[in-house]
Amino acid sequence: MTTNVQESFRNETDSLGNVTVPSWAYWGAQTQRAVENFSVSDLRIPIRLIRALGIVKEVAAEVNHSLGLIEKPLADAIRQAAREMAEGKWNNHFPIDVFQTGSGTSWNMNANEVIANRANETLGSPLGSKKPVHPNDHVNRGQSSNDVIPTVISMADREEAGETARALGKLQESLERKSLQFADVLKIGRTHLQDAVPMTLGQELSGYARQIEKGRELLERCFHNLEELAIGGTAIGTGLNAHPDFAERVVAGISKRTGIPFREAKNKFEAIGARDSQVELMGALTTVAVSLTKIANDLRLLGSGPRTGLAEIVLPALQPGSSIMPGKVNPVILEMTIQAAAHVMGSSLSVTMAGQTGPLELNMMQPIIAWETLSSLSLIGRTATVLAEKCIDGIEADVEKSREWIERSLALVTPLTLRVGYDKAAKLAQKALKENRTIREIVVAEGVLTADEADKLLDPRAMIGPEG
Repeated sequence: MTTNVQESFRNETDSLGNVTVPSWAYWGAQTQRAVENFSVSDLRIPIRLIRALGIVKEVAAEVNHSLGLIEKPLADAIRQAAREMAEGKWNNHFPIDVFQTGSGTSWNMNANEVIANRANETLGSPLGSKKPVHPNDHVNRGQSSNDVIPTVISMADREEAGETARALGKLQESLERKSLQFADVLKIGRTHLQDAVPMTLGQELSGYARQIEKGRELLERCFHNLEELAIGGTAIGTGLNAHPDFAERVVAGISKRTGIPFREAKNKFEAIGARDSQVELMGALTTVAVSLTKIANDLRLLGSGPRTGLAEIVLPALQPGSSIMPGKVNPVILEMTIQAAAHVMGSSLSVTMAGQTGPLELNMMQPIIAWETLSSLSLIGRTATVLAEKCIDGIEADVEKSREWIERSLALVTPLTLRVGYDKAAKLAQKALKENRTIREIVVAEGVLTADEADKLLDPRAMIGPEG
């Protein structure tokens, strides 16, 4: 944010009286009041929400001109300023805390004031003049904070969700590549953290790939509801003060501008009064976060060691893991993933609570919903990318260690149940455990199988699919 070495100010007025605003600021009186009233955190408006606000204001100005409601010079100046805002030129002029008035009115007015001041500047008027472009009468024409903020939240969420889905797709591809690479690596399976029957490392990883695929598909199913926009509903959904054609034209313009098939909300009372689309979105992200946690924890176990753990896979060594134990390397990317997933699960609860706080015609938790959904989408997307690039892509298999675990496993007795029955097989397993011998050694010593029969029946590769 650019300031003079010696701060200077200008005086503005609003419906409550005089307000002192920094002379360099493109915001105005209402934004300044919000800055002074709300100062409880370091969180500020998400950048993607500023972009969405700029797009809405640009398209609205164009539509209002086409409807004969705003003169062309003013509409053109508004459109230019709004386009600059959407491109990120005025991001530093959005100073309001996320924790603020629940409707997000302060963010909407922040955008209106920045655009109006910038438009007036291009038309030769000083900042704070509100002439010839007025933040409410022109920039906010046909709109209310109550329909603008839900609209831009859905727009921003939908755009960010597309990026997140693509990142999950790349993680899925990384897991699928590793699944193919390790398709022939035999290992022991485990249930209840106890030895189970053999499988391949490729099969294990294929399960993780499918988890991510299902999570991505679940996220993509949220797109449809996010594409409904509340714009045109104004204060409570009735559309008071908006031209009858305003909503349809604005939504069409937003769709053209973004390349996303946004559509007018089927019911604007729902679109303004509820945030169920965002609750649904966070439900999908919670599912993805759970999957990421399960996968990361599994990979930590499979890579544990290197001498005293499972050590079936070798994770990429990225940094020293201890300030006191030389040579120690920790699974840092997996630990990062688990922490990020935990954070998103907490954010999901926040949005769930916020979604139910919509008394009568307006949800009054819009800013925190915007922050939590957008930050969670971004965090999941970036985490998936880092997990794929810095961990999954570099995993190697310890084939010898996996073979050793299989040979020592008591679960190799499982195929014997078809020959000697469950009870007899269980006794053989217990004897092998007690005598610290392998199943192969026990069945031959007990005369249950010949050595050749044991090699054939207890071949782990014959156990990785259905019998026969």
